[in-house]
Amino acid sequence: MDSDNHIPRLSRLTSILTLLQSKRIVTASEIAKKFGISIRTAYRDIKALEESGVPIFTEEGKGYSLIEGYSLPPVMFTEEEANALITAENLISRNKDKSLIKNHKGAIAKIKSVLRYSSKDKVELLSKRVFYMQNITSETTSNCLSNVQVAITNLKLIKITYHSISKNELTKREIEPHALYHTQENWILIAWCRLRNDYREFRLDKVHSLELLTEQFDDRNFNLRNYFNEVAIKNN
Repeated sequence: MDSDNHIPRLSRLTSILTLLQSKRIVTASEIAKKFGISIRTAYRDIKALEESGVPIFTEEGKGYSLIEGYSLPPVMFTEEEANALITAENLISRNKDKSLIKNHKGAIAKIKSVLRYSSKDKVELLSKRVFYMQNITSETTSNCLSNVQVAITNLKLIKITYHSISKNELTKREIEPHALYHTQENWILIAWCRLRNDYREFRLDKVHSLELLTEQFDDRNFNLRNYFNEVAIKNN
């Protein structure tokens, strides 16, 4: 397992490609320093980009550069795809987790920037004509969904201070996050609780503090469908 895991690898590769596009020469040590990884990992990342079809030229003793004239193709959306994204924007803007709303708005802004001018006018019109009736006041009750998602995808242990509803008390837990599901009101995290030595469900609106730790955990061969089936059996 590579210890250089501060940034998810796909995001890092994308950022390295952007760096290569912005400069004529980029060295492996520069990549390593910028992304907090080892020189060896930087070499592997460059190789991964080459294997994916990115035309990288190696200048011996200097560094790496993109073949002149190469650029990423623009992202193109059909009108129906753009409409789907705008509808999703309205749905998520009524979500009760602030971090999800913030990050989705950022993503949508980037998507809108690459739309054709004719599509931009239609998108702006549709955004004013779609409304989501739930959570009309735009109340937010949690702000940790984005960190939880990162923890799930990178198998990172998290430490939380949690308000237990049944006992009306605050407890500190180290948990292994495995999955999320959403009810009409709340995001629910399914995690292995090291305090209880079993799976537990945590409402994100009851998480008072959350710390993403560096320690990784084994995924215990977790399967969401099997989990729900086992819960249904226990409740019958």
